[in-house]
Amino acid sequence: MGIFLGKELVGICSFFKNNSAQIPYENQYQLRGMAVLQKFQGKGIGNIILNYGEKLLKNMSIDIVWCNAREAAVNFYKKNGYQIIGDAFNIKDIGIHHAMFKKLDS
Repeated sequence: MGIFLGKELVGICSFFKNNSAQIPYENQYQLRGMAVLQKFQGKGIGNIILNYGEKLLKNMSIDIVWCNAREAAVNFYKKNGYQIIGDAFNIKDIGIHHAMFKKLDS
């Protein structure tokens, strides 16, 4: 998914059918590749695109959305109802990440 301001793509978000072994639910999707252009960060654009994606998943009867969040993004996800699961881990050349998940209410 993408969010535009005028003709400029300012944010993206993608979800893939993928289960995490750490989460005991069948219907899971993984959030991947979420980004907002730096000059538009802190303006609620990330919240808009994330909430829209979660709504689509809920309409598909998906139980859980999870992600590998960069350390700098953990608070963003916590504010959106995500919880950390497991220990922090390093992704080579990218940095420290945390597995996080959110149960989507029906």
